[in-house]
Amino acid sequence: MKRKLFCEISPFTYRLSMEKEIMKRHLKDLLHKTRFAKERSATELPVVIYRHNSLIRRRLGNVDMQLQENKATNLALAVKCIDGLLIRPGETFSVWKMLGRTTERKGYKEGLTIAKGVPSKGIGGGMCQLSNLIHWMVLHSDLTITEHHHHDGLDLFPDFGRQIPFGTGTSISYNYIDYRVKNETQNTYQLHLWVDDEYLRGELRAGEQQQHTFHIHVENEYFSREEGVVYRNGEVYRDIIDCVTGQQLESQLIRTNHAKVMYECPPTVTIVEK
Repeated sequence: MKRKLFCEISPFTYRLSMEKEIMKRHLKDLLHKTRFAKERSATELPVVIYRHNSLIRRRLGNVDMQLQENKATNLALAVKCIDGLLIRPGETFSVWKMLGRTTERKGYKEGLTIAKGVPSKGIGGGMCQLSNLIHWMVLHSDLTITEHHHHDGLDLFPDFGRQIPFGTGTSISYNYIDYRVKNETQNTYQLHLWVDDEYLRGELRAGEQQQHTFHIHVENEYFSREEGVVYRNGEVYRDIIDCVTGQQLESQLIRTNHAKVMYECPPTVTIVEK
């Protein structure tokens, strides 16, 4: 029998392991002296680089819809911590540096989380949707992604009104699994985030226009069955386009998907046998 890791012995040891990782991240940030973006402004920068809307209440398999209602509350609290944030040249944006811990004392409720590759629930659940939206906007900018985590090669839920390619999501957990972006340009950027009754909405703004636009798309997407297990496959590309000429300068492969499907595929899905 495989020996259990310390974090797998009990909920208590799992919590201890988490707190150890949290302290390690605090120490690492202190030693590296990273200059984090902190200042927020109610005055919007003039140029809209990209905007995106994300439906808050989505049907995700058999997930309790009350968790989706709670997520709406959580997102409404979270966007207030980030809205208006200026990311100046040389600064790094960190999701967790802006949010802090998502606790009941702050008003956060029990929402959907992912633990060990399966749907779970926890206080403040739903923050991945916020980092997903920010990441999608950042992909359309000259900002540099310095920390980005995926959901470990898993396709957890069937598509429901999907607007962006599979594989462009993020995974975060306070504070050692973060989403971070550094501004290595001479332009100042700004995050504008808000929620309404249906959507989490966002704009990435800047002080000046960029020289490039970006197009993200998926190619060669298909489902395969390998040794009885179904996988979702595909390649996600990021095209860089010159704003003046409209010519494509480069096409970057940013993600290769080979994700284990964790739900029953509908009969309309074609599965290639391998």
